[in-house]
Formats: sequence, C-alpha cells, structure tokens
Amino acid sequence: MDTKYDGIVKDIKNQLLNGYLQAGSKLPSVRQMSEKFSCSKNTVIKAYDELEKEHLIFSIPKSGYYVVNEFQRLDSKRTTIDFLSAGPDKNIMPYIDFQHCINQAIDTYKEELFTYSDQQGFYSLRIQLVKYLQSLQVFTEPERLFIVSGSQQALNLLVSMPFSNGKKNILIEQPTYFGFIESANLHSITTFGIDLSMDGIDFDRLEYIFRNNDIKFFYIVPRFQNPLGHSYTNKEKKKIVELAEKYDVYIVEDDFLGELDPNTKSDPLFSYNPSGRVIYIKSFSKIFLPGLRIATIVLPPKMSSHFSRYKFTADFNSSVLSQGALEIYLKNGMFQSHIKKIKELYFGKMKHLQEACEFFLPNNTLYTKPASGFYLTIYLPEHVAAKQIVQLLKEQHIFVDDASRMFLPEYKKENLIRLSISQVEDNQIHTGVEKLAHCITLINSKRSATSQYKIQLL
Repeated sequence: MDTKYDGIVKDIKNQLLNGYLQAGSKLPSVRQMSEKFSCSKNTVIKAYDELEKEHLIFSIPKSGYYVVNEFQRLDSKRTTIDFLSAGPDKNIMPYIDFQHCINQAIDTYKEELFTYSDQQGFYSLRIQLVKYLQSLQVFTEPERLFIVSGSQQALNLLVSMPFSNGKKNILIEQPTYFGFIESANLHSITTFGIDLSMDGIDFDRLEYIFRNNDIKFFYIVPRFQNPLGHSYTNKEKKKIVELAEKYDVYIVEDDFLGELDPNTKSDPLFSYNPSGRVIYIKSFSKIFLPGLRIATIVLPPKMSSHFSRYKFTADFNSSVLSQGALEIYLKNGMFQSHIKKIKELYFGKMKHLQEACEFFLPNNTLYTKPASGFYLTIYLPEHVAAKQIVQLLKEQHIFVDDASRMFLPEYKKENLIRLSISQVEDNQIHTGVEKLAHCITLINSKRSATSQYKIQLL
C-alpha cells in the first residue's frame, strides 16, 4: 500500500510525464502539498528531497522547488524495434552508482578539475586500470598507459602518427568498424583489406600482405568483431603475433568487448607479445557509459613521446571529472559487479537472437553465430539488397544496419545486414527477426514472379 510520501512522488512524476510541468516550473509550496495530501510538512519535504536526488527538481533557498527538466515522452520508442543502436543497454547502465562516484570525484579532485592535468592521464587512474587489465590477461605498468577520449581518438591518432618501423600502410579486416575506415580515408592512408568470415582469415594471404605491402600496423578486433561477431582462437592469435614479429608489423588490438567473452581461457593478442609488438586499446563506451568518453591504450615505451605529441594537439588531456569518477568506480568494486550483470544480459540476448534466426530465416539466408557480444550479421541471398531490407523494415519501425559502409570499396558487399542486440528489448527479438524474414521472403517472391513472367514471354 502506497504511503502519502509515495503519493506525492508519484503525483509529481505523473505531472512531468503528462507535460503539466515544464522545465523551470515552480512546484506547490510545502504547505500547499501538506494540505493537499493531508500529511505533515516533513513528509512533503522528504518527498521533495527524493525527487531532488533523482535530479527531477531543484531547490532555491527562500524561493521554493522547481522542475529541472520535463520527461521525454516514450510513446514512440515503445513502438520501435531497435537492432541498429550499438550503445549499451540503457536499462542496465549504472546511473545512480556512477553518480555517487562523480560526486565523490568532485570532492576529491577539486583543484584538478579546474587546472590542466597530467597529459598522459591521472596516475592514480592508470594504477587502477593496470589492476583491472590483469583480469583480461593484459599485464603492464602505469607508465605505458595513456588515457584517451574514447577509443576512436586513439585509433585516429595511431592512423596519423609515424611508427618506428618506418612503414606507411595499414591492414584491416573486411568488413570492420566503419569509424576506423573513416579515419584512414580522412588521413589519405593507403589501406589494404583481408577477408574475414566466421572461419577466420587466410594466414597465407596475411603473410603475403605483411611481406609485400609495407604494413605499418594491422588493425584487428579479436573478440566479437564489429560487424560479424567473429572471435579468433588462441592458436590463431598466437600465429598472427608471430607473423607480425617476423615482418616487423605492429598490431593494434581493439578489445572493446573482451569482458563479455564466456570463454575464460580466451586471451588477448597482447598476452602473446606484451613487450611492444601489440598496441592494446580498451574502451569503456560499449560495456559502460558512452558519454564518459574514456578509453586507455597500452603503448610500447618507444612510442610514448610521439603519441603524447599527437594527443596534445587533439585535446591536451581527457576529461578530468570522467577520469576521477572512473578511478573511484574501479577502486570500490562497483565496476566488477556491473560487468557480471552485462555479461549475463548480452549472452542471453545473443542466444535469443540466434534462436530467432534459426527459426524464422529462410533456408538460403546465412548468419553468423557469435558466442556473445553485440553483433550478428545476416548474409542475404545475393539478389536481395541490404538497402531494400533496411527500407522495408524502417517503414515498420524496425531498425537494422546496412553493413556496406564497413567495407573498403574493392571489398564492398551490398547484401549484409548487421543486427545489434545491445539496445533491443529482449521480448522484441523474435518479432523483429520474424518481420525481417518476411521481408526477405517478400523480395524473393517478387523476383520469382518476375522471372516466371519473363519465361512465359519467351
């Protein structure tokens, strides 16, 4: 049974939801609310304090309580099925826990917040990150870590800066993360591709490219790759590192979803050559809070000064508040608890997605089968264009991604659809895949009817 305190909180929230209270609106006084709900003034103050903690209202001494911002209506969101968005599930993001860490960071780092900090990143945060990375089999020291404003910044800097091997070109998996392709294009870097499937890559081809194409580094996503969801075996990772060492090629390892790996014996490429051949990047955008804009990169010591110069020209140092809050979040154990939750969540969602694909997709439609992660790719029949499917589903408020932007021009395929499970509701997965399958069948039927009509004309 709701108390009068609960009734006040619900009343204010309903007014916000229905648009009766706008940003800046003044709430009824404590006396007015106590009369309306026939309760003590202390009950009203307690309810208002709760709403203030949730950042829905704020108080001005000797003036009253006011609305911070109106609620956004969620009606349209409820009618959509989102296989497109690739940020973390909003229902499991640790807003309240991290809010405590931000508040504590403000108290702890009052002076640092308003001055320039260590360009390499808070040393105390780097210590915590070294401890955390050990759980991912990345053993290093704080002096080799740089804090960057998201992994995209790290990748962009690595694309543009010279490497000690004196080479100029880059190798990438095909397909791969489109943000990296954009960076390479903007810097006019010659970029080679190597075909990737769920069976992996052709190692003879990899060795040929390493030997003959002046490769500065090989950009690789070893676990739950975007967009395929592919993961390399430990044996394959070791072989890649050996070839890179043999031909003086650096490896840039983007391990952005490594925490989701259900295989506890799976290692990063970094573990096979921790001395400096592998440059390791760990982002917190997908597994934690994208708006935090914090990632870390582990560099070989001889690259630190060059990277530092390029980082300086980008932003001098990354957000001090974000660094301080993340340090506290790592130190107090909240992060490990959060990782445990998301690991179970995304594993379950991926399992449901594959079950739906198995049940609904036509027999001639193949799809990848990652063990976990965010992404699964559907290979449409050759005559079915991804853009057609995207448009048909969009008309039904179902959003999927055309993976053609994830290819270099000479590798481009127009029949790949990427599905992301990170923000789709679990109970919408089967419905979304069923409608996707219906679109494929519809296009197939139209093609068959057209072909039959041409045959009759002949």
